[in-house]
Amino acid sequence: MSSSSTIDRNLGLELVRATEAAALGAARWMGRGNKIGADQAAVDAMRYILNHVDMDGLVVIGEGEKDEAPMLFNGEKLGNGAPPAVDIAVDPIDGTRLTAEGSPGALAVVAIAERGTMFDPGPIVYMDKIAVGPKAKGSINIEWPIEKNLQSVARARNKDIDDLTVVILDRPRHKELIQRVRNSGARIRLIRDGDVAGSISVALPDTGIDILVGIGGTPEGVITAAALKCLGGEIQAKLWPRNDEERDSASALGLDPDRILLTDDLVAGENIFFAATGITDGELLDGVKFFGNGAQTTSVSMRSKTGTIRYIRAIHRWDKLMKVSTIKYDL
Repeated sequence: MSSSSTIDRNLGLELVRATEAAALGAARWMGRGNKIGADQAAVDAMRYILNHVDMDGLVVIGEGEKDEAPMLFNGEKLGNGAPPAVDIAVDPIDGTRLTAEGSPGALAVVAIAERGTMFDPGPIVYMDKIAVGPKAKGSINIEWPIEKNLQSVARARNKDIDDLTVVILDRPRHKELIQRVRNSGARIRLIRDGDVAGSISVALPDTGIDILVGIGGTPEGVITAAALKCLGGEIQAKLWPRNDEERDSASALGLDPDRILLTDDLVAGENIFFAATGITDGELLDGVKFFGNGAQTTSVSMRSKTGTIRYIRAIHRWDKLMKVSTIKYDL
């Protein structure tokens, strides 16, 4: 890899500044029922911060095409153009509906890796996934029946199946999957949204989550792979075209929906940074707390090269911050 693509400094704190800004912007819209307003605030704030980072960034995992604002779109350039050259995956709000409704678990998320190492899913917006933490790494196979995967994970975790907790998105398409998991004896935690948070929970201690299964967003799958490489976990996935048109479009780009995508297929880099900040209170991170002339945020920063995981609780003062930023935090 060329020196321009070598990440030779810790970008973790700069990414946290971006997720903090997105979370602060989005949290102003919590519970106001306006998903577009929340998304716009998060996108604008995250873009502003990332464009001031010393990097030559290319958005590989974004939210859509350029003319569909508010979005950090696929192919957008971020940073000031200086080395290193990096791929970027962004989700300014993982859980837009959660934010709009004031429900728990919404996060602002960003990940970066060396240029050319992130998987580009093209037009396919969904993928079938299975994810586990470090203790169950190597025990799963997305092509096995769910019952066999649960048995294998239980052995790896030194548990009985009825001790396992499985995260599944609460969607009609998962009706049969949910019933089969219940019939196996495992417990289920259904989540309405927040695919990234649900996936990461399998690899963090004290969450009580053992495995995530089911069909969710493809962008979230790549972001999850970045986080799990930092945490030592594993994800396997297969693209899930919704119709013949999507399948044909994927084939035209050389994407095979039958291919099993491993963690390293989704993010091949070995020097990956991941950051997330809570927007609304959740099991992984506390949400934004406003206190008149400022706010408090809680974030996590990870780096795969060192295995370091940092939790950061920050106080933001409007009287100071607004002197150095054009972002309107104090609406």
